[in-house]
Amino acid sequence: QVQLVESGGGLVQAGGSLRLSCAASGRTFSSYAMGWFRQAPGKEREFVAAGSRSGRSTYYADSVKGRFTISRDNAKNTVYLQMNSLKPEDTAVYYCAAVATLYIDSYYTSNYDYNYWGQGTQVTVSS
Repeated sequence: QVQLVESGGGLVQAGGSLRLSCAASGRTFSSYAMGWFRQAPGKEREFVAAGSRSGRSTYYADSVKGRFTISRDNAKNTVYLQMNSLKPEDTAVYYCAAVATLYIDSYYTSNYDYNYWGQGTQVTVSS
């Protein structure tokens, strides 16, 4: 089992940057593929980015491709989401998620694939 705690959210102007962190408990972080999702008010939770256990394979939603980067540091049990060129439409609560997998280079893009979730961190982008 793993517990996830996000941090790094806040208020930023359009065009700015933020880096979200997600710290995981436990000694088997490297056994989990990780993902980031977000939920804006009145909208369903949507996929943002996913990364494999190894970190070698990543995948992004079209809306963030080229602006966001997912990465991980297995030694620190942490996954990151670097967000650049932020837009007001990026405003949402951002959640990290984890799923245990045997496949080192597989990533997962559906929220139904994940069984561990953080509590979320608010990102607000002003225009």
